[in-house]
Amino acid sequence: MNVTDSPRPGGTAAFLYGIASYGVSLGVFLYSLGFIGGFFTPTRLDGPAERPFLQALAIDLGLLGLFAIQHSVMARPAFKRWWTRFVPEAVERSTYILLSSLALVALFIFWEPMGGVIWDAPAGPVRTTIIAVYLFGWALLLYTTFLIDHFDLFGLKQVWRRLKGSAYRAPQFYTPSLYKIVRHPLYIGWLTIFWAAPTMTAAHLVFALGTTAYILIAIQFEERDLVDAFGDRYTSYRRATPMLIPRLWPRKAAGDSARV
Repeated sequence: MNVTDSPRPGGTAAFLYGIASYGVSLGVFLYSLGFIGGFFTPTRLDGPAERPFLQALAIDLGLLGLFAIQHSVMARPAFKRWWTRFVPEAVERSTYILLSSLALVALFIFWEPMGGVIWDAPAGPVRTTIIAVYLFGWALLLYTTFLIDHFDLFGLKQVWRRLKGSAYRAPQFYTPSLYKIVRHPLYIGWLTIFWAAPTMTAAHLVFALGTTAYILIAIQFEERDLVDAFGDRYTSYRRATPMLIPRLWPRKAAGDSARV
């Protein structure tokens, strides 16, 4: 049964705020494609060093840490319960998306290239293939957001329901498409983006290592929250489905003997 109320006060303002936050996140998404890949954007992940190495390293690690803390802490259920005492629940997700986007904007502005080339793929098929894999990572990332409800993930569904006066319904647990193969295809997209670099500099390596470490840690917190939310359903799914690397052979049945 759908519960529909009359439009709530502030619904229009919340909806416009949600649209604006989504617009900022879309702009950051597009800028990230160029910033990480080294295409067209005025600031880039790679480049010649302009500061001493240790100074540049400290700045870059600080920027990565700022994003990691904001992105992880604000995603935790306990923080959300506290935060929604001060902001309307309908705009909680939009605010999270907006602040995540602004943390990335700070990274775009203040990031310090370090020089130093780890590898540089030669022009031709090899470089073209790496760039294609990089763009595939972005396509996979975008596709995965629609698998898990793009509009809820970016806060649009929440503000739309507030505008209509409808009760918000949180996404339910299900495993569409790629989620039948691995538990975190969205993170596979990000990891592909971080590591498919035709030119890998010292700064790019720091970025890739830092973001990879963050993802591996974030998965542990995220899955703990999912177990709390969905109980045995998620526990069984986690037991049967690989985290990031698809299984190349069928899992043995429970009764089969196997060495660990």
